Amino acid sequence: MRHKITPYLSLLVLVCTTSCRELFDYLDDVKPFKPQVTVFATGLTAPLGIESDTKGQLWITEAGTGFSNDGQLSLITPQGKVYPAVTGFPSSVSPEGGVFGLNHLVLQGNTLWLLHGVEGKLYKFDISSFRPGDAPLQASELEQEDIGTFVKDYAFEHETGESDVFNLTVGPEGDLFIVDAGANAIIRRQATTGKLSIFTTIPPVANPGGDPVQVEAVPTGIVFDGYKFLVCSFTGYPFPARQAPIYQVDLTGNISVYQTGLSSLADIDLGIDKKPLVVEYGTWAGEAFAQNSGSIVQATAQKNTYLVTGLNFPNSIERTGPRTCYVAQTFDGIIQKVNF
Repeated sequence: MRHKITPYLSLLVLVCTTSCRELFDYLDDVKPFKPQVTVFATGLTAPLGIESDTKGQLWITEAGTGFSNDGQLSLITPQGKVYPAVTGFPSSVSPEGGVFGLNHLVLQGNTLWLLHGVEGKLYKFDISSFRPGDAPLQASELEQEDIGTFVKDYAFEHETGESDVFNLTVGPEGDLFIVDAGANAIIRRQATTGKLSIFTTIPPVANPGGDPVQVEAVPTGIVFDGYKFLVCSFTGYPFPARQAPIYQVDLTGNISVYQTGLSSLADIDLGIDKKPLVVEYGTWAGEAFAQNSGSIVQATAQKNTYLVTGLNFPNSIERTGPRTCYVAQTFDGIIQKVNF
């Protein structure tokens, strides 16, 4: 070890003498390192959701190829080795070539909750029953609940006739709060009874281009900071730039805008100061999203700060340390490790 005061030792001193908010301000000001983006795991089949556990392992949902029941839940060790944990999830492909199946996941104690958009189902998996190298379970062996039928049967003010249970978080009383990217709504599932209700809906947003006048504000991610929910959005076609807000939702479901000026937000997590980190999927170029145009953005109520740029269609983000996070690049089949 070097016998001098390093940025790391200075940081330890700072941790003992400052609040988390002051610490984050310090990190913001010093920025001793350029962002480092490295490939952490490869060979995955359309990875999407990322969740970490107390052992430093990552749990990844893979949508599959779209042509067979080859969606799966995988475990990645801290060394980057991939093990299948649950296999046999349905995987389908749209006429446009998009692969759909498993979406995001969240860990609650030892229970991993997984969403399947095509089936409209919530799956339950006890991670304490699995060790790296064990034979994987089959999806049909897991407990599962039908969420999609409830959503499709509900009479929304802005009716889409669709359901795509996409992302979720744990909120008050241990209840699950699920964003549906088809119905543009947040569904609450009571922890004690499993009862479903509509917590709130996300209204359309204005389209500066005027054709159409409004576009859907498609919710793609949700987190709970202990006081309120923060929800990121993608917006619908033609994906107008800087028109994908981060919303805040209070405990009674009242919704307001937390921050604007962002584009095509694919996922959200919380930083060490409970301020959101979001990933921008990419820049719409008229006929497709431009390659390597994705970003990681730190958002506050006052400003947006771009921490990392040049990512290739990032679909999810999971923060595991003060300045470390993991990003899934679905089309590349990889998980990137980002230090900033």
